[in-house]
Amino acid sequence: MKKMLIAEALLMAACIVPAVAQQKPADDPKLKIYRETVTKINDLVHTKLDVRFDYKKRYLYGKEWITLKPHFYPTDSLRLDAKGMDIKNISVVKNGKNVPLKFTYDSLSLAIKLDKVYGNNETYIVYLDYTAKPDELKAQGSAAISDAKGLYFINPDGTEKDKPTQIWTQGETESSSAWFPTIDKPNQKTTQEISMTVPAKYVTLSNGRLAAQKTNTDGTRTDTWKMELPHSPYLFMMAVGDFKIYKDKWRDKEVNYYLEPKYAPYAKEIFGFTPETMEFFSKKLGVDYPWNKYAQIVVRDYVSGAMENTSATLHGEYVQGTPRELMDAGYDGGRSTIVHELFHQWFGDYVTAESWSNLTVNESFADFSETMWAEYKYGKDEGGAHIYDDLQSYLRSADAKNKNLVRFHYHDKEDVFDVVTYQKGGTILNYLRNYLGEDAFYKGLSIYLKTNAFKNGEAHQLRLALEEASGRDLNWFFNEWYFNAGHPVLDITYKWDEGTKTQTVYVNQTQTGDAFILPIAVDVYAGGKKERHQVWLRNKADTLTFKVASKPDLVNVDGDKVVPTKKTDKKTLEEFAFQYANAPLYVDRREAIAAAIPAQGDKNAQKIIIAALKDKYYGLRIKAIDAANMANDDVRNAAQPILMDIARNDKDNNVKAAAITVLGKLKASGMIKIFRDGVQSQSYAVQGASLNALAQLEPAEALKVAKSLENDSKGALATAIMGTYAIAGGDAEWPYVYGKYKEMGIQAQFDSAQEFADLAGRVKNPAYAQQGIEVLKNMGVKYKKYGIAPFVITTITGIKTKRTELKDDASVKAADDAIKAINDAK
Repeated sequence: MKKMLIAEALLMAACIVPAVAQQKPADDPKLKIYRETVTKINDLVHTKLDVRFDYKKRYLYGKEWITLKPHFYPTDSLRLDAKGMDIKNISVVKNGKNVPLKFTYDSLSLAIKLDKVYGNNETYIVYLDYTAKPDELKAQGSAAISDAKGLYFINPDGTEKDKPTQIWTQGETESSSAWFPTIDKPNQKTTQEISMTVPAKYVTLSNGRLAAQKTNTDGTRTDTWKMELPHSPYLFMMAVGDFKIYKDKWRDKEVNYYLEPKYAPYAKEIFGFTPETMEFFSKKLGVDYPWNKYAQIVVRDYVSGAMENTSATLHGEYVQGTPRELMDAGYDGGRSTIVHELFHQWFGDYVTAESWSNLTVNESFADFSETMWAEYKYGKDEGGAHIYDDLQSYLRSADAKNKNLVRFHYHDKEDVFDVVTYQKGGTILNYLRNYLGEDAFYKGLSIYLKTNAFKNGEAHQLRLALEEASGRDLNWFFNEWYFNAGHPVLDITYKWDEGTKTQTVYVNQTQTGDAFILPIAVDVYAGGKKERHQVWLRNKADTLTFKVASKPDLVNVDGDKVVPTKKTDKKTLEEFAFQYANAPLYVDRREAIAAAIPAQGDKNAQKIIIAALKDKYYGLRIKAIDAANMANDDVRNAAQPILMDIARNDKDNNVKAAAITVLGKLKASGMIKIFRDGVQSQSYAVQGASLNALAQLEPAEALKVAKSLENDSKGALATAIMGTYAIAGGDAEWPYVYGKYKEMGIQAQFDSAQEFADLAGRVKNPAYAQQGIEVLKNMGVKYKKYGIAPFVITTITGIKTKRTELKDDASVKAADDAIKAINDAK
């Protein structure tokens, strides 16, 4: 699963208050429970389902035949997870006949008394007739997965304009048992067969192959999908709706993309690199893509980022776009998610975490795969940027340093889906790859996959596989990084002794607790050459000495920039300038830029910033553009002509947009042609930045331009039009602003809330003001658990103040009611 809602709800939470963390104090009794791997009494062997849907009631009517066998010990009982269902019949199938069984049901699980004691050399089939009622299920989601009812009816009555009618499922962590009874644990594996009876106009998708289609006389069709290789119940999936299928292939296997009709023409632009990625991962891992097909489907209102259902990944809307949207998206605009879910087909589906405590063997690998692909497809800088951002996401989290990667104590299994399992885990794998070397690392992964194929794995099995491949003991590494918490905090200082020609480096580990053992590269640049030293840090205070013919221009600790650490590196600005110009990696240059930003009165800092405006990597050009202190005459005089050239000619749209944004703030009339040209761009990012810049100089012209761009406005352009209208618009512009604001994701709504509220406070029509208040209220209620409520209440209070001045009593009351609703929400 890709936790997009790191990019939305959690990112937003980081900007406000870490409310979720505050709700779970260290003395939480649930944190004291040891979360062992679930004991296997019975094993799933095969699951056969026959389902149909009641769109009006939001029910699933199901018949199920489960083939099971005792795992080891004889048993006369069976327990199945079944959440919130009506159970009509449970029988054992004997000679083709259903023999009723006794059972008890507590609305969450079924305790079934079998007809006899079965040994582990016997299989038996249990038949169930049931009704699943997911919309009546009281299920709590998490930061990663915002809901947990398993089966979702989207616009089932067709009452929501411009929204298709769809059905889809979401099984992780243990929500498949909300739509079919099963042993809903990751350490179970079963083959499957699902027959879905649906309106004949709709397309279906499930795991495995489409084995049969039967047209019925009542306007429905029954599609039967078969998965003939075993996988875990949480990876079962169904989707039903009006989708167009784009057929692609990898080698001799089907690769299909399911999209709403309006996005179908862009299927190749969205997903077309998938076969190349399948080939890359197959070769890198030494295990060919293991399933008989690969499908990807995009659905509405998905409750997370995406989900790696076996052979059939389900994506939220954010991965798709028109060519104009995709040209601004960048790697992290959806492509990294496509990569992440594909890698799960090996790490997660082919070999599945034995328990949620060991989720790292699923999610840390999928996170790391994003860096693998970035390096291969886009270059070393893209990979370096991606893994650096992972590390920073982990370091920003207030309580992450207290959590082990393999975590046998947690409040709820959903909590394991966090920055430790994902981002920190990805950086740890990157560090381990560097330590072992590419060939040994990937040979170890291949051994792990082949040894545990179609079974379950955990961190110990990963360690053993990597030890087998490399011949090195890795207990110390896994004890440090997998079964312990935290990270090294390094303080690095330097001393040169001219008399003895000795360079000394002092590395202090200042974190609480024991020292980390850190194999690390130290690069010494002197006399026009670089000499690499491989050293081990083992103590809270290590002193490293190097004999050098002349004073080094730079000593670069962690020359490969792979150690998951927070560090204070006390280089001079002159040394950072040398590092920017000579050290090869993304992080080398980023560190130099970061050191220069607060010191732009210094010539070395200016040198770094100006050079970085032309950096080979677009992300660092943007960082330098955003950081350049244009109030400093020396910086502005050097930067302005470069920024003007970037605004006209840079190959990356987001870099162009960043330059235009900075130039716009200068309010220099000589640049107006750049802005007028920019609003004609095919890039929404460039158009949006240009419109904002034009508004700084010619607000009346900007208002007219905004009106002319309304019909095809998305992303940054839509935000810029809203901003223009917030300043100079009125009632005529409100319908556009209101419509676009409702379409935005939560992070974009949060970012644009003040501008939206400014217009809501100013419009003459009270009904418009009340529309604005209602949208903000809904945002405050829905996302209150992420700490957003105080901000939203302040924003609504601002509208109330303006409506009071306009003597709009109805809107004032609406504001008071909205604030109360937010305060009362749980």
